[in-house]
Amino acid sequence: MRIKLKKSWLKWLLKLSFSGVVLIVLFWLSVYFGLWGSLASKDDILNIKQAEASLLLDSNQELLGKYFIFDRQIVEYKDLPKHLVDALIATEDVRFYEHSGIDYTSLFRVFFKSILLQDNSSGGGSTISQQLAKNIYGRGDYGWFSMPVNKTKEMILAKRFEALYSKQDIIAMYLNTVAFSENVFGIESASQRFFSTSAKDLDMSQAATLVGTLKAPHSYNPRLFPERSQLRRDVVLQQMEKYEYISNDTRTRTSDQPLVVAYKKFNHSEGTAAYFREKVRQDVNVILDSLAKAKDESYNLYKDGLKIHTTLDIDMQRYAEHAMQKHLSSLQSQLETSYGNKAPWISNSSLIEKRIKELPLYKRLKRQKLSDKAIIDSLNVKTKMSLFSWEDDVVRDVSVIDSLKHTMKFLSTGFVAVNPKNGAVKAYVGGINFERFKFDHVSDSRRQVGSTFKPVVYTAALEKGMDACTYYPVKEITYTNQKDWTPTNGGKEEVDRHLNYSFEKALSESVNTIAVKVLEDVGIDAVIAQAKRMGIESDLPKVPSLALGTAELSMLELIGAYTSFANEGHVSKPFYITKIEDKSGNIIYEPSNRYIGTEAFSEETRQTMIEMMKSTVNSGTAKRMRSTYGLTNDLAGKTGTTQNNKDGWFVGVSPDLVMVSWVGNDDHRIGFSNTSIGQGAHSALPIVALFLKQLNSDSKFDAITKAKFETPSEEVIAALDCEPEKRDGFLKRLFTKDKKEREFESDSEDKKKKKKGIFSFLKKKDKS
Repeated sequence: MRIKLKKSWLKWLLKLSFSGVVLIVLFWLSVYFGLWGSLASKDDILNIKQAEASLLLDSNQELLGKYFIFDRQIVEYKDLPKHLVDALIATEDVRFYEHSGIDYTSLFRVFFKSILLQDNSSGGGSTISQQLAKNIYGRGDYGWFSMPVNKTKEMILAKRFEALYSKQDIIAMYLNTVAFSENVFGIESASQRFFSTSAKDLDMSQAATLVGTLKAPHSYNPRLFPERSQLRRDVVLQQMEKYEYISNDTRTRTSDQPLVVAYKKFNHSEGTAAYFREKVRQDVNVILDSLAKAKDESYNLYKDGLKIHTTLDIDMQRYAEHAMQKHLSSLQSQLETSYGNKAPWISNSSLIEKRIKELPLYKRLKRQKLSDKAIIDSLNVKTKMSLFSWEDDVVRDVSVIDSLKHTMKFLSTGFVAVNPKNGAVKAYVGGINFERFKFDHVSDSRRQVGSTFKPVVYTAALEKGMDACTYYPVKEITYTNQKDWTPTNGGKEEVDRHLNYSFEKALSESVNTIAVKVLEDVGIDAVIAQAKRMGIESDLPKVPSLALGTAELSMLELIGAYTSFANEGHVSKPFYITKIEDKSGNIIYEPSNRYIGTEAFSEETRQTMIEMMKSTVNSGTAKRMRSTYGLTNDLAGKTGTTQNNKDGWFVGVSPDLVMVSWVGNDDHRIGFSNTSIGQGAHSALPIVALFLKQLNSDSKFDAITKAKFETPSEEVIAALDCEPEKRDGFLKRLFTKDKKEREFESDSEDKKKKKKGIFSFLKKKDKS
């Protein structure tokens, strides 16, 4: 009876086992033949195309930023350090070189320990090849069957990977696709994120740390949980010692090292050159669209691993941003102190009301037919908000209106530096904080340029044949045919009405009254024509106030015009993209025939203007470049301030670098409270000065900072050889009627004829 019972049980077990095997085989075949969804074929695997971040590079191939959906950069096996590969194999798949995609020993261990004994310490049993399949193809949701279906798919695909690729290829593909902490994909991006270095330069400790995070990317995040991450690193090192990849001494020495994170997040709203990165993103998308239309070549900025080469210098950029932050934080404090409780963002109810009605939220509530009172009540509800501050962002209980008033008070800025010889943009600061204030003042803003336009007026005068030693009276004139407009000069002190200045003195001191008189004698049309030759494309107002910079220009237009003074009279149009490569290194875009304008003015005029603008820096409105900041560089320049202190400007010109800075409020209706802090020499000039001081301290830039302007010709020296100012003689004061009013002469035919008779007189130096 017992024998029959045993045979019965044995038959039952054999049938059960056989049925189990049959079911497993059938299940395996159902997955293999695609009943649970198609599997990648061999051809698919051979033509894997993973989404890859596009890289933005500076002029020295330094990484400025990335554009991506998944933060991934591809590296080759030859660029992976041996200790990184060893750490990966020792920790994730110790028999990697022995199996062909499936580690049956690990599977056996997992089956008995995890399933039969319920021991979770056995691990997952997946080989690197299986994990690679999961990384690339992901996992599907099949309800109760999700785990067995997905695991089976990964085994089948792992075998296919092993048949098609070498072990080295599989290691490289795995490290390029695996997810690290903070949703960073690939070893290169992880190395850059957590250690600010390339994968090829990872040391033993860093490599072990990153490999350690793979077990639980969030829990072992080295930035968030450094102690936990360090303990996990040490476990990886122990595994490496256990499997004889490193010695006990190496393991001990590395474990004794503290975990040092050098975090650098590539967030589009943060980090170095944020405004520049956004401008390039916009331009590259336009370029790629044009390529798709013209050559039927389709590229995706966020997926195709492009390399965008630019002219920017990352060190110059950092110096520029530091200079801006240092000055603007101080200037903001001065602005708020000068206004006190009378600040427009506090006391100007009319302006505040207008700004409230400009809010998208206000407009949306208005479309919902809410009353003004109901809208204002809604906008006055307080909630916790993060507010921008120059020290540290603060979180407060504020309303939308409170937040608006807070934002209204902040000054903004723009700074750009260009190589005048070719127009290459070397530094680009579009504002104070891209995350909070996204408007780009370098490319998108158009503001009145103030006295920075005066060099165009004097250039036109010299080109017309006027002598640099022509004297003009400083006194004010009221132009009756211009609505009794009376140009005035800065400062409160009364000016001697019998005082006359030469061109050099008038420009260096930025005398408004003389600039208008020069414009009148040269003619508005001639000045506008000169501006066009200097690369200014915007429409310029045909009014006498043009001499004082009432034209609204972009910073790139203005700096382009000034490049002509340092480039032998030729305009260099600013540019910043040099070429775009696909991920294989093929050039898909390279601009040709970069704009270098025809000669905008003569060499004699150029040298004369440089000497005149040198005086602005040495003794004129920009003299604090020397006195306050101690700069000894060869420099020319021009300050600018617009009406009611709305805009402050400074343009600095050196032989190999032209710099423009602007400071003002985003809202044209808000200006500085007084000229002492609002004038360009105080509001804008310090950014350029602080930028140059940093360049001077960096020997890398000696060729730029130590460059000298050429010695002017004997003709130019002779043309400038006169007293900067003179006072009318006794007889002239006695017998000349002091006319305080006159009409501004337009460029009429009568005036043109009249000018022919006076220019021969004006060309002669007035020695009387």
